[in-house]
Amino acid sequence: MTETIAPIGGAVAWRGAELATRGFWPRRLTAEEIAALEAATASVRDAGRAPPRFGREGFAIPALAPLLAEVGRELEHGAGVVRLSGLPVDRIATDDLKRLFWGLACNIGTPLLQNTTGEVLAEVKDETGKGIAVTGDGSGPVPSARARSRSTGPLRFHTDKCDVLALLCASNGIEGGVSRVVSTVAIHDEMARRRPDLLRVLYQDFWRMRPADEEGVGHSDRVFRMPVFARGPGGAFTSQYSRTYVEMAHDQPGVPPLEPVQVEAMDMLAALADALCAEAPFTPGDIQLLNQHVTYHGRTAYADDATSGKHRVLQRIWLAVPESRALPEGHRVQWGRTEPGALRGGAVPGVSAIAA
Repeated sequence: MTETIAPIGGAVAWRGAELATRGFWPRRLTAEEIAALEAATASVRDAGRAPPRFGREGFAIPALAPLLAEVGRELEHGAGVVRLSGLPVDRIATDDLKRLFWGLACNIGTPLLQNTTGEVLAEVKDETGKGIAVTGDGSGPVPSARARSRSTGPLRFHTDKCDVLALLCASNGIEGGVSRVVSTVAIHDEMARRRPDLLRVLYQDFWRMRPADEEGVGHSDRVFRMPVFARGPGGAFTSQYSRTYVEMAHDQPGVPPLEPVQVEAMDMLAALADALCAEAPFTPGDIQLLNQHVTYHGRTAYADDATSGKHRVLQRIWLAVPESRALPEGHRVQWGRTEPGALRGGAVPGVSAIAA
């Protein structure tokens, strides 16, 4: 394992404020691009189509082809993060905004199921209705990542189970909710310099648990093992991680307790993520695209204002993308398939969310 603990470097190993110097953080949509998106949206609306009843073929946006080609390269071979801004959400009806976001996402990759009940275009917002922050700090069972995300509480750094996570800010609350993103390669490289012993631990298996509120309960391998950091057959780096699901796994009968060195490694990972991340508030109309193999994301706590009607609402789509990297064979348990460009990931791995 000596080769895996050397720093990786490159454009993907960006740190904090360096992200703001890149042309894709943010990249403002042009008037021509916005007009093309609105025209394609009107076309599917007039045809009586709504997500998931259309795909790329039904949402033609040739004016965005050069941009989307650059976006694909930036996600897989560049920094792994893109933020497009300037979408005029104030003049777009809610249903049309969903059509637009879905159609744009279909031109980037293939949408995936986000849970076994068929959720395909999720709204990440406070579902408690009372501004309650679900944090997992109290007693009782460990709350799932979904329960945390659908409250006003902060979110720890994590990945979603897809090649590319797409988020659209439809509206924002009055305080907080700052988006936080970090390069997992930057974390890896800093650990290689400071604590290669702990980096080796993250290349070893950790127990994980499948979230029942996303993947259901009918799995023979609901608890399984997978490393936090790994390399594919061609050497490409990948990290698929949520500390929440590690903690949930160790709440299960028969799963041994976490070893102190595993806790130390996860603690250092979290500390480095805090130190190396970029923070950027969401503005309505922002679209954020994250390669989930080389970035983690989180957020600060936020507050809605029920009196004024201001609420934080993010639309979310999970994508499998044609430019994706090959994954280690051991990742098949989580992803379904490991070949580059495969239809993989999601609550039901390898199943497209696009309906006929």
